[in-house]
Amino acid sequence: MRRSLAGRVSRVTAQYPPLSAEHIDISDIEFWGRPLADRRAAFAVLRSQEHPPFFAEPEFVFDSGPGYYALVRHADVVEASRNPEVFCSGKGAVSIQDLPVEFNEYFGSILNMDDPRHARVRRIVSRAFTPRMIQKFADDVAQLAAGIVDDLLATGPCDFVEHVAARLPLTIICRMMGIPDDSYDMVLRNTNTILSGFDPDLISQDVDAAVTQLLTAGAELAGLVTALGNDRADSPRDDLVSALVNANIDGEQLTTAELGSFFILLVVAGNETTRTALSNALVLLTDFPDQRELLLADIDGRMPGAVEEIVRYVSPVMFMRRTLTRDYRMNGHDYHEGDKAILFYWSANQDETVFTDPARFDITRSPNPHVGFGAAGPHFCLGAHLARREITVMLRELLTRVPTIRAAGPPDRLLSSFINGIKHVDCDFSR
Repeated sequence: MRRSLAGRVSRVTAQYPPLSAEHIDISDIEFWGRPLADRRAAFAVLRSQEHPPFFAEPEFVFDSGPGYYALVRHADVVEASRNPEVFCSGKGAVSIQDLPVEFNEYFGSILNMDDPRHARVRRIVSRAFTPRMIQKFADDVAQLAAGIVDDLLATGPCDFVEHVAARLPLTIICRMMGIPDDSYDMVLRNTNTILSGFDPDLISQDVDAAVTQLLTAGAELAGLVTALGNDRADSPRDDLVSALVNANIDGEQLTTAELGSFFILLVVAGNETTRTALSNALVLLTDFPDQRELLLADIDGRMPGAVEEIVRYVSPVMFMRRTLTRDYRMNGHDYHEGDKAILFYWSANQDETVFTDPARFDITRSPNPHVGFGAAGPHFCLGAHLARREITVMLRELLTRVPTIRAAGPPDRLLSSFINGIKHVDCDFSR
């Protein structure tokens, strides 16, 4: 284990060096502190190479492994996703490096599983998401969005992430699970820790302290849902914990560990995907005023396309990892058993062979076969429908009642290769 991260997280403001492939190192955390335009240009160079580029693994917390192939083209990401028997997730999907079993179990849940266990757990949790329950919380989204805009108008210009983007998904997920109101802050704090990436504002740069922070965050969340699960097993209520604890599919139920790890996944992914999409949406609608005006001219008609384009452009979760189970040839390149392949959704969603002028934010883009929720396959995002609804309802409420809202300055971006997050962005609607 590496003992210190000092010097690995310096803020970068200079432009990227000459964009030749040998100058690009996406395993270096400094790369992820570069301006978005520089990163976008670098991935364009990588996509232009004859074969997928190979990188040494990043230095962080655990000792590095043998390296990985970066799947940066749309076709590669799609094919790997459709062949889970070759590109497996069970050796770890949310980290480039191999993590201890307890980390995978805590922080990955079904993301770090292959069939048949993946199919079993997904079948059980999917049964808990009944149409009646989904509709109940879909109705809550509209009510909550209206209340958030009420508070925004009363507060005035503020940090958009804190007062708008983070509030809606956190509240919805907590209400779905039946989490008491006084636990919301704890859930948000631990969610931020788990998805802190390399950001020194959110996680210690001392390795031992960082590991302790991550394990503590996971344990607190798992402990919360375990206590709720024990209560709901005896006294079920109209919430998702009750449905998960009491779900019985052909005699199969979630174990206590599976319930805890799925809860961590749900609150982390369910919160962060929508928060990241909404935060970036404000910036995009500020940076592309023509698209903003187009949306305002027909909010209901153009909102579905706008949501899909936001998810494509932002790619809230920027990668997932797969490991080869056997030798395999894909799109002219030979992979070997044990190779690591990182599916870079962020790059696939900018592939020039699939998306015309991919650097342009275009809410009328059609078709839009983005992989912002993952590509088709068994690991396609379970919460994609809810995320789309949350983004839709929140943006409609905002743009209808606060049509002049804009980003008041550049966003403070999360230093991470995994989440395309924004920590803070001021908003203004005084005009």
